[in-house]
Amino acid sequence: MSLSGSVDPDGDTVHAVEEVLGRYLRQRLDEAATLGEVFAAELAADVVSFAMTGGKRLRACLTWWAWRTAGGRSDDPRSAAVLRIAAAWELLQVCALVHDDIMDDAPVRRGRSAVHVGHAERHRRERRAGDADGHGRSMAILAGDLALVWADDLFAESRLGEPDRSRAAQVWRAVRTEMVAGQHLDLYAQAAGDHSPATALRVAHGKSALYSVDRPMQLGAVVATADTRRIETLRAVGRQAGVAFQLHDDLLDAFGDPEHTGKPGGNDLRAGKSTYLLGVALERADRRGDGAASRLLRESLGVTLSPRRFRQVREVLVDLGARAAVEQRIDELVGSAFERLADADVDADAADRLRSLLRRAAGREPYDDPDLVCPGSGAAR
Repeated sequence: MSLSGSVDPDGDTVHAVEEVLGRYLRQRLDEAATLGEVFAAELAADVVSFAMTGGKRLRACLTWWAWRTAGGRSDDPRSAAVLRIAAAWELLQVCALVHDDIMDDAPVRRGRSAVHVGHAERHRRERRAGDADGHGRSMAILAGDLALVWADDLFAESRLGEPDRSRAAQVWRAVRTEMVAGQHLDLYAQAAGDHSPATALRVAHGKSALYSVDRPMQLGAVVATADTRRIETLRAVGRQAGVAFQLHDDLLDAFGDPEHTGKPGGNDLRAGKSTYLLGVALERADRRGDGAASRLLRESLGVTLSPRRFRQVREVLVDLGARAAVEQRIDELVGSAFERLADADVDADAADRLRSLLRRAAGREPYDDPDLVCPGSGAAR
C-alpha cells in the first residue's frame, strides 16, 4: 500500500504528516480486525483515535524542517520517506504519553479521559468483572506497547535506501532507549525527593530535549546527508531549544488554561515531579528564609490540590520570582540556540520555518493556543 501523500509538506506540514499517518493507521486497523473484533475495536482503534486526535505534531514537523534546513528538497524522491519517518514520531509519542499518564496517574490527556481512565470507565459502564482501575492500566500498557510496535514498523517501512537507512536507524535506535532513561530519571528524582534546579534540568534534557527536539532534528539532517558539522550544529540548537520546550511545559502545567492545554493544571505537583520551576521556587524560599512558602510548596507535592490551594501555590511561584526566572531562562536558551543557527551553513528560508517552530515550542510564538494566565490578574500573556 502506498503511503505517499498529496498535501505539499512545505505548505502544510501537519496535514501532510497526518495524511500519511492516517493511511498507515487505517491499514493497521484493518490488519488488527483479522486478529479479533474486540482487539480491533477496543485496543487498536483506541491507538488510532489517540494518534489522530489533538497534538501539535512538533516532532514530525521538526524532522521535516530540519531535513529542509540541512539541504533536503521537497521534490527529492526521499521526501516521501522523510514524511513516513515524521509520522512514526507521532506513534512513538503516543506510546510515551499513554505510559506517562499511567505513571503520573493523570486523568486527562488531549481534552479527554487518559487512555487508562477511558478503559476503566468502559469497564465500569459495561459492568465487567474484576478491578476497573487495574484493567484500565493494563489496557493502556498494551495500547502504548502497540503504538511503539507500529512506530517501529512505520519507520522500518520508510523505504530509505542505503546508506541513509542505516544512518537514520542509528538515531532511531538511540532515542528509544533515551526516552526510557529520561523517564526513569524523572521517576527516580521524584522517589528521591530531589527537587534541585540542577536535577530538574537533567530531567528536562534527558526526558524531553533529546526526544522532543534534538533527535527529531538530527534525524531530518541525517537523511538530508548533511555533513557532520551541520548535523552537530542542528543537534546543539535542538538540545537548547528542547530544554526551553520542557521549561515552558512546566509553566503551562502551573499557569496554563486547561481548555487550551487539554489537561488539568497541577499535574506535576500532584505527581511530585522535579521541575525547574519548583526547584527554583524552593531554592529561593530557602535562601530568603521564607518557611511558609517552602512548607506550602513541599506540602503540595504528591497530593491532589483544591482550587484554592492551587491558586496559593501559583501566587507563591510568582511572588518568589520563580516564574519570571524560568521565563528568563527560556529566553536565554532560545537566544543561544538561534545564535548557533544563524551561524550555520543551512538553507535560510527553511531555517526561518525551523526557528518559528522552535519559538512556538518554547512559548515564544503562539500556536492557536495556549494562553498563560497570571494568578490574580486574569490577564492573558
